[in-house]
Amino acid sequence: MICIDNSEWMRNGDYPPTRFQAMADAVNLVCGAKTQSHPENTVGILTMAGKHVRVLVTPTSDLGKILACMHGLQVGGEINLTSGIQVAQLALKHRQNKKQQQRIIVFAGSHIKCDKKTLEAIGKKLKKNNVALDIVDFGEEDDGKPEKLEALLAAVNSNDNSHIVHVPPGPNVLSDVLISSPIFTGDEGGSGFAAAAAAGAAAAAAAAAGGGPGFEFGVDPNLDPELALALRVSMEEERARQEAAAKRAAEEAASKAMKEGQEQASSSRDVSMAEPSASAGTGTAGKGPDLMDDETALLEQALAMSMDNTGASQSSTLSTADTHMMEASPEDQDLAFALQMSVQDNAKASSEKTEMGKVLGDQGFVSSILASLPGVDPNDPSVKDLLATLQTENEEKKGEEKPKEGDE
Repeated sequence: MICIDNSEWMRNGDYPPTRFQAMADAVNLVCGAKTQSHPENTVGILTMAGKHVRVLVTPTSDLGKILACMHGLQVGGEINLTSGIQVAQLALKHRQNKKQQQRIIVFAGSHIKCDKKTLEAIGKKLKKNNVALDIVDFGEEDDGKPEKLEALLAAVNSNDNSHIVHVPPGPNVLSDVLISSPIFTGDEGGSGFAAAAAAGAAAAAAAAAGGGPGFEFGVDPNLDPELALALRVSMEEERARQEAAAKRAAEEAASKAMKEGQEQASSSRDVSMAEPSASAGTGTAGKGPDLMDDETALLEQALAMSMDNTGASQSSTLSTADTHMMEASPEDQDLAFALQMSVQDNAKASSEKTEMGKVLGDQGFVSSILASLPGVDPNDPSVKDLLATLQTENEEKKGEEKPKEGDE
């Protein structure tokens, strides 16, 4: 439970912009840190000034509901610290989750009229019921207010589970002072929300000290996180584009330098090759007619030698053929013998064919042979036709051989 001071003393402007507004900002920050540190945490708010103590919100985890109850609060009356603490203890007693640890946070910014003994009695009662107490002391400091609050803390403190923070008047914002205190971070070291808030406050303080706006790109990420994210993404894309452009320009410059080096090397090589050729040309220019005459004489001599070689080669082909035959190896002699034998066999076969033709040309001999064969009738018309055909072919062959002999 958070007990806020809405008395007349909260209208003062010693804490910018006013005590009440500074306290409201600090309350919103503490509520966000408590609800974000654990999903089962609950926070309630009550006012201690006015006609009576009034509970604005019972312990809940709905941060929107908690922040909405802070709007439209009326400032007036005097603070009743003892009644406020007792009502807060009663509200915690009727919490839904009995396993949750109980804690009361008191914002005291005005005079405290109750005496020290009463506060000590209330502190002992809180300690007996295992209720921790955190006190934010700001505003008025007369009438022994700090001593009374210290006595209350000493009475309720058990194993250093309770804390007090004294915030003097000045340009420092109340919420910025609470960010680094155990009241905001908690005994377990705080949550990610608390750490982010602390980092943001430190950055804002550094920027304020340096004269800057206090936020990157001049936008508060807590007020407009989407715009801050869009600006950050745009900045990263622009940085990546610039890096890519620089890399591309470096590669183009390197390739251009390489091409220029190659062109210079090739041009120097051409110049070096052209100088010897030019010198050679100048050396032969004066000897032009003499070289032409020498080339003509050499050409005529080569033609004469080629003609002599052709005549000698024709006369020597026959002699070389004979010598090759005489100098033939035994394998060549065997091949020649085999060719001679095949020619003789062909001559014998042709002579045998001629003799066979002569025998078949004798019709009487053939008829006697056919008559001696069993089952063959020499007077059969088909046999007679065959014999006539053989005789005709034999006569034609004889007629062809005679002109050939005459030609020879």
